[in-house]
Amino acid sequence: MADTRSSTTDDADDADDGELDVLAVLPRLMQLGNVLNRSRLIERAMDAAGVALDRPAMSVLVTLQMAAHPLRVGEIATRMQVVGPHVTRQLNELERRGLTRRVPDPHDQRARLIEQTPEGAAVVGRYLQTVLNWFGDALAGWSEQDRRAFGSLLERFASDLTTRLQALDEE
Repeated sequence: MADTRSSTTDDADDADDGELDVLAVLPRLMQLGNVLNRSRLIERAMDAAGVALDRPAMSVLVTLQMAAHPLRVGEIATRMQVVGPHVTRQLNELERRGLTRRVPDPHDQRARLIEQTPEGAAVVGRYLQTVLNWFGDALAGWSEQDRRAFGSLLERFASDLTTRLQALDEE
């Protein structure tokens, strides 16, 4: 495991051997987490897109959008990393508002899947376009190579960290 202590000498050594100083990255990760939460990114994007939902409801719609196919309630909960009853409450409200609907599972007629209605897809589409525009603006000065490397490394880091944290939960 890499030594995460930081000093001027260590920083110079890290630059020489290509080793990542994890402690030096931690403040940037905290800054990113803070800016995403404190900036009220989700709420601002919903306001800008003209969406009158709360954060959990939007998370359900985004989860369905990213899946690109109907999901069971349990699968939505797993992808959102929350418990099923939380999702069920959100789905009841989304269904009441005409943004989602329950459809038969073609593999098990006793089960129901959740899908977005065209109205739900339009709402999440406006929201995502707003967020993507803001992220695109932040990356506008980056080279194509930098944007691709960032996307690839961010995906890898998020996946590896998620796997590691899940393993810790199972211990």
